[in-house]
Amino acid sequence: MSAKFQTETPNMNHTEIHKNISGLLEHFGFTEQDVTISFDEKSNTIWFSITSPHTRLLFARDAEALSALNHLSSRIVEQLSKEDTAYPRIVIDANNFEKKKIESLRTVAHMMAERARYFKSSVELEPMSPRDRKIVHEFLQDIPDVYTESQGDGPKRHIVIRFKASGDIKDLGI
Repeated sequence: MSAKFQTETPNMNHTEIHKNISGLLEHFGFTEQDVTISFDEKSNTIWFSITSPHTRLLFARDAEALSALNHLSSRIVEQLSKEDTAYPRIVIDANNFEKKKIESLRTVAHMMAERARYFKSSVELEPMSPRDRKIVHEFLQDIPDVYTESQGDGPKRHIVIRFKASGDIKDLGI
């Protein structure tokens, strides 16, 4: 996988990320023809989209291998970034599984935020992984009359979406 990135984020070289993550994918048996790489500037995300008949192994046990691959790639980029906090998020997607999952999480988050607004109360979501919680937190962060927080420990950690009435303590920055 020899394609070069022309775009760089401050202090973070996309070419170095590309080289390392492509090497990781090659160890899993994916070739340059199997992987399309794109950069989403809005979300500062590099997408490695795999289209191959061999992806079925990544989907076993609720896509546990794909989740592990995403986690591993994120740790690699974290190590490459050293002190840089603006490093890009990495998403390894197989046959659009991750894109569909992210859209599903956003749809659920939107519906539950609307429920919290309508009933002027709190709504608890199902427990989810740290990565999924981050997606929901980021998606809802700009909605003015709700806020999110994570509660619980370990595998039971989940998000609570709370209605924020005007004058709420969260509005005051306390």
